[in-house]
Amino acid sequence: MTEQSRAQQLVGDIAPKLASLTDDVLFADVWERLELAKRDRSLITVACLVTSGSTEQLVGHLRLAKANGLSEVELSEAITHLAFYAGWPKAMSATAIAKQVFAE
Repeated sequence: MTEQSRAQQLVGDIAPKLASLTDDVLFADVWERLELAKRDRSLITVACLVTSGSTEQLVGHLRLAKANGLSEVELSEAITHLAFYAGWPKAMSATAIAKQVFAE
C-alpha cells in the first residue's frame, strides 16, 4: 500500500465527484431550459457526453433519452453524425452502449 499525499487525501476518489459536477453544473443549464423539449435536452446531453468520451455517464443519460421518447434509430443517427467531431472510436463506443441500453 502506498502512502497518499495530503492532496490525494483531500481529493479522494475524484471520478464520482467529476461525474456529479458534470451533471449538476454543465448539464444543469440545458435541463433548466423549459422551452426545450425533454427529447431535445436529452439529445444535447448525449451529444456532449459522446464528444467528451464520457462513457461512464452515457448509460444513464441514454436510458433517460429513451424514456424521453428518443428511438434507437434517432440516437444511432445522431451518434454517427457526431463521429466527425468526436472521432470514430468514441462514436463507435457510444453506439455499442446505445445498443445495450435499447436491448434492456
